Formats: sequence, structure tokens, C-alpha cells
Amino acid sequence: MPGENLSRDEARGRAELLSVDGYEVVLDLRSAVDEAEPAEGPRTFRSVTTIRFRAATPGAATFADLIAPSVNAVTLNGQALDTAAVFDGSRIALDGLAAENVLVVDANCAYSRTGEGMHRFVDPEDGEVYLYTQYEPADARRVYANFEQPDLKAPYRFEVAAPEGWQVWSNGAEESRDGAVRRFAETAPISTYITCVVAGPYHYVTDTYTRGDLTIPLGALCRKGLARHFDADDVFLVTKQGFDLFHEIFDYPYPFGKYDQAFVPEYNLGAMENPGMVTFREEYIFRGKVTQASYERRANVILHEMAHMWFGDLVTMKWWDDLWLKESFADFMGSFGLVEATRFDQAWVTFANSRKAWAYRADQLPSTHPITADIRDLEAAKLNFDGITYAKGAAVLKQLVAYVGREAFLEGARRYFKANAYGNTTLDDLLSVLAEVSGRDMAEWSRAWLQTAGVNALTPVVTYDAGGRLTELAVVQEGDELRPHRVAVGLYRQVPDGTLARYARAGVDVAGARTVVAELAGLERPDLILVNDEDLTYCKIRFDETSLATLRGHLGDLTDPLARALSWSALWNLTRDGLMPARDFVSLVLAHAGRETDVGVLQMLHAQTLTAVTHYAAPDWREQGGRELAAGALHELRLAEPGSEHQLTWARFFAASAATESDFRLLLGLLDGSARIDGLDVDQELRWDFLLPLAAHGAVDEAALDAELARDDTASGKRHQVRCLAARPSAAVKDQAWAAVVESDALSNALVEATIAGMQQPSQRELLDGYAGRYFEVIERVWAQRSIQIAMDVVKGLYPSLRDGQATVDATDAWLEAHPAAPPALRRLVLESRDDLARALRAQRCDAAAAPDAV
Repeated sequence: MPGENLSRDEARGRAELLSVDGYEVVLDLRSAVDEAEPAEGPRTFRSVTTIRFRAATPGAATFADLIAPSVNAVTLNGQALDTAAVFDGSRIALDGLAAENVLVVDANCAYSRTGEGMHRFVDPEDGEVYLYTQYEPADARRVYANFEQPDLKAPYRFEVAAPEGWQVWSNGAEESRDGAVRRFAETAPISTYITCVVAGPYHYVTDTYTRGDLTIPLGALCRKGLARHFDADDVFLVTKQGFDLFHEIFDYPYPFGKYDQAFVPEYNLGAMENPGMVTFREEYIFRGKVTQASYERRANVILHEMAHMWFGDLVTMKWWDDLWLKESFADFMGSFGLVEATRFDQAWVTFANSRKAWAYRADQLPSTHPITADIRDLEAAKLNFDGITYAKGAAVLKQLVAYVGREAFLEGARRYFKANAYGNTTLDDLLSVLAEVSGRDMAEWSRAWLQTAGVNALTPVVTYDAGGRLTELAVVQEGDELRPHRVAVGLYRQVPDGTLARYARAGVDVAGARTVVAELAGLERPDLILVNDEDLTYCKIRFDETSLATLRGHLGDLTDPLARALSWSALWNLTRDGLMPARDFVSLVLAHAGRETDVGVLQMLHAQTLTAVTHYAAPDWREQGGRELAAGALHELRLAEPGSEHQLTWARFFAASAATESDFRLLLGLLDGSARIDGLDVDQELRWDFLLPLAAHGAVDEAALDAELARDDTASGKRHQVRCLAARPSAAVKDQAWAAVVESDALSNALVEATIAGMQQPSQRELLDGYAGRYFEVIERVWAQRSIQIAMDVVKGLYPSLRDGQATVDATDAWLEAHPAAPPALRRLVLESRDDLARALRAQRCDAAAAPDAV
């Protein structure tokens, strides 16, 4: 990574000097299928790039970006440059610019195993080779020479030579084919990070979207090995529903011609919004039975990426400070589009319970930042694709819609697109148009919500008269920055049929430390007061004592799914904040989760409960808590409707929480058919879910895992097997896993991720104890020598969080103190992991204090 970083100041200076007129990129990818590996160095492909650009100051100097093993030739305005003198491995120095310039760079670029640049994947199932590119924020320079910053937009023409029998796609439609060479239509002006090439023997399905005079060719593709699982019809259905909605509300036709969607292997992200050629992780093609929550997540991602065609691709932020201008809007539009246009009309429930949990965590880390962040360089930009930029930003936009009104918000978007099409913007460009259409002063709203960090807690404080009627209900706001909130306050009580239903609601503008909700005075005493009912603002909800007692006994009686999701979210935040014992949260889940109708909320509860036992429970209660979880999960599994998605969800949770020999015997029986649960189809994906805990507890050996791979000899099967192999309870196994990800770069990104996940088993704390010291010895070297994606995976994934004592916090503090000059992005990751561990220790103290014998 040294020399590969780019600062904001450098980018700003280059943008002031240069205007780019166009790129012609010629790639020869035929080397991708060469049987012999190179004798030394990485496998490479030839990349020839011609850039036409202008310089505001003739005679000035600048640089182009390129990360490549070697450069064959560099020509500037017809003059050959000394490649050894001008290329340092990541930059090409350009001196004596003319007013109009032509730069030609002939390079040998490397195929990637890390999901960055031109990723090369060999399918173990049939030996076929598949390629795709992934660039955000700055990896296009691994494939062709360019000016790698979002505000130097330009049109692109791609020409690709590919092996026989392959198909090739890029942002533009294919215009011509001459033997092995495909030429693609010139794009509209776009940024480097959203250019794209996908190539290989992919399975390809087509369709068409029409709206009036507009016709958009649609395509969807995946590896041949996944074709039998590919439900392209559902992908196209959601795609068409999204286009209908966005054309209606944005009043700006989709501007990029065709619309292909590629589901690709070993993908680091959920998806990427390359115009005309969107790429997704292939895990969105489901190999086994999944719940509707999985289909909802996929549909959300499809709509999220489609929204980027306008928010991000058509109009792009000038620099990564304003990353929220695309990601917050796309995240909001993903849920908005689901509710407005698809069968997933309860998507705001998922957003409230799941998506915002990501934001709450990120906003309480020491690395929290305003939604409009201070991004000084590319390494910082890479880390800023976080819960604040995405989920908090989306939550704040949801509130903005309530603040300015839906129509004003959408009219602002329409004017924003028309005023800035194919250009680059900053925060002020959006605020000015929103102020224009809403008539509101957006500066104060922006200061409070976009330019300050942290999350507020809202707590109801209530008094009653002698007859039990409410005399005053006030909302108390806590936080470093007291913000304006538009909230709904709901009053709930038990009704004769036993349910917990709302009987009163008041909308109120919360401002300052204390706000009285006058409208609710005089009403009968509620059993539950829900601040932020309907989830209109971004905050943590707290409860008065009566409400908390009601939820302990009757949370499952809440009839409204959103109110229930908000209550679960609030209870989880209390647990994370060390205000509710982890064992209490576990008890609540075991008592009420069986009645949860929203399977996405149920899956989130399962994940949170495992975290509660693993990290937040007092160490001397963990084993008991684990047994209670497994017993409760098995109880609900047997009660669940045969063949239902709830049954599947409880089966996976039972496997994840399995803790006793009888649990493991049941899992083994379900695998070999000697045991059966009516309606439960143990398909291949569920088999791997069962095998992981069995491997971690030594109930299956390497031979059994090899046999399972033979049964599922696919890329997905290989990832599962690698994870299970690394999970085995053996010191030798852990040493092998450590060496594979820390001391070697032989594994692909997907297998690095699988190895780390397998190695870090909560049941193996003592076995992992010795790696804490080694972790702090190697992370700076890993950061310097590995790609940023792999380095991030190692630094985050191998942090010794399972060695959960003060000694690990102290060791982290000692490393931070001893390495003040370590790269800021590396220090941020370590500091975040330290904060998570310190939070866990606080929660453990809270839980220990709740033990029956605690003094």
C-alpha cells in the first residue's frame, strides 16, 4: 500500500489543473486461461490506455495513476518517456503538459485474487475461468492507467480481446466483434470507479423493460455452475418494478442504455453500481431454501444499486467527503422502493430493526464521524463505507422526508438531477435545492444532522394523578449534541383479547433536553410508552419502568410489527450499553421470539442473542446461557410449522447455539437421516450449517468434511469446507489457519474470509489465547504488504476479542501508544475493535451484577 494512497489535496489540485475529454481502454484478457502459471510474479494481462485531456496551465506537471507489475511504454503527446524514470509502481509522472494532451500507457496489469481490480476466479466445479472488475474507491488503476478520482469524469470506450467461447460485457453495449475482439459503445461521462468489465463463460439471461418510448435491454448473468439455481425471473421482476418507480418519482429517464446485472464469485461487497453493468455477490443466488427475508435483502440491494444510477452515477460527489450523497440516498431508496413498488411492503420494519442497528453501533465507536465526513485520503475513504454513511444517512433522510414533506423531497431530487447531470456536487448543491423547494432553512438541519456525530437517547418521563390518569409526559433527550426530532409518541395498553395495542398517538417536535407532549395529558395510564413510534427519527429509545416491565411480560403481545421491531431494537441497545443484563435479553428472546411473525426480525434476534451470550454475558454464566439458548431453539424448532421459513430459521439457530452432546447427536442424525424433524428439508446449505458447529466441537473430522466437499464440489462448497476445517479444536489447525492468512497470500479473498471465520470459534477461547501477542506483532506488516481489502479482513477478523479480559484492552492500548505513526486507517480499525471489547467488558459487569448470588 505505500505509494498507493491519494490525498484529498492532491486530488483537488489535479482537478483544478485537468479536464479529461475521454478514455480508450484496450484489454487483452486471453492470458486468463493459460494453463501454465508464470514462472515468477503474478499472472498478467496487457492494458493499453489512451487518455485525451486538457491542462489549464500549459507547462505544468501532474501524474496519472496505475498499479501494475510493469509498464512497456508511456507516450505523452507523441514523445516516448523513460518508463523507469516516470513510473514508480503506482504513479506515472507527467511533466511539461500542453494545453491539449494525449497520453498512451502500455502496461502489464495483474489479475487479482483479492476482489480488487480484475479479479480472476477458477471454478473448482468445472475448471472454467471467470473475470470481473471491482474498483471502488480506487482500483480502476489496477486495470488501466487513469486519473483516479471521482470528479475527473470522462466518456470511455472499451475494447476487449477475450478467449474463444467467452462473452464480455462492459458499461456500454457491444457495438462490434472481430474475432476475439469486442468493442463497446462509448459511455456517458462517468467516474473511473464505476467503469466495469465482466468476462467469461457466464450463463446469461435477457429481458426488456419498456416505458412509453423508452426501451432498456435487461440482462442477468452468473457462473454456469449456478445456472440451475438462478431465479432470473424474480431478479427481472424487481428490476422492472424499480424502474417503474424511479422513472415516476425522479422524472429523469435512466441515462445509461442497457442494464445488465452480474452475480459474480468471491465478491467483497454486496453489490456495485457500475452503470449498465451492475455487479452483485453471487450469494444472492440461493442454492437452497431461504426465507423471504433473504429475498427481501436481495430486492433491497437491487433497488439500492438502481437508485445509484441517479444518486452517484448521473450525479457524483466531488470527493469521498460527500460519499453520503450517493450511499445514504441509495440506502434510503432501497427500503423506500421495496415498500412503494414490490411485494416487500414491510421493509421499514427490517430497516428499523436491522439496518439501524448497524448505524447505532458505528455511531458509538470512537471513530464515529458526521455523515458528511472529513476524508483526507483514499485509505480513509475505504473505511468510510460504514454504518453511518449508509444506514444513519438513510435514517436521517427518512426523517428529512417527514420534515420537508414527501413531494418537496422528491421535487428537490428531480431538480438536483437536472441541474447537475453528469457532473459532481457537494453538500451545498443538495441543500440549496431542498431549501428552494421546501421553503425551510436547511442550514440548521444540516448542521445538526449531517455535520455532527453521535446518537441521541430519548426517554419518556411521566407523572400520573391519584386516579391513574396521565398528568404530564415529557421526552428527555440525552447526547453530546441535542438535535431537533420529529417523533410520534405511542401509548399502548392490553386489551381484552390479550394483545398489546396502541390507543393514543401524538406527533411532537422534540427540541432541547426536555419536551412536553401536551396532547397526551389526561389520558388513561398506558402499559407501554413508545417514543419514536413509527420510527420517524434516528435515536435510541429508552423506557420508563412500567413500560419495561410490560415488555418483559408481554412483548410478544404487541400486534404492530414495526412497534415490536422498535421495542426489540431498544432492548438490544440497552444490552449493548450495559444497562440491561445480557441474561435478561436472552430470557426475553426465549420468552417472546417464538411469536415473532417477521422472519427478518427473528433472524436479527438470533444473531443478537448469540452475541449476548458470547460477548456480553458474565463469563461464569456463558455455559449455562449457551445451554439455555440451545434448549430454547430446539423447543421452538419442534413447535414451528413443518416446512415453514420459521422452522428453517430456528433450525439454523439451533445449529449455531448447539452446546451439548445430545445437541450434536441430533445434528449428526439429521445429516445421516437417522433423525428427522417433520417438514425440515436438510438441503446442502443447511448441511454445511450443521457441520460447522460439529467441526468446532470435534464431533466430525477432516475425512467427514472432505467427504462433504466431494458431495458438494463447488466454489460454495469449498468455502464452507475451508471454514469448517479451520474451526476444528486443534492447536495445529489454528496454526495452519493463522499461517494461511497472515504469512501467505496464496488464498483468495473469499477463502481468507472463510478461514478467519472458522478459526475464531467462541467455544475455543483457551485454544486461541496465544494468538493475542502475535496479532499485535504482525498487523503493521500485514497492513504494509497486503492489499487494503485483505489487510482489513485480517486486522478486523483476527483481533483477539475472544480473549475478553482487561489484559487485551491494555495490550491494545500499549500498541496504539507505541505506534502513533501507524497509518490512520489501521489505527482506526484497531481502536474500533478495542472499543467493542471494552463495551463487552462493561456489559459483562452489568450481567455479573444481575446474578442471583451477586452482592
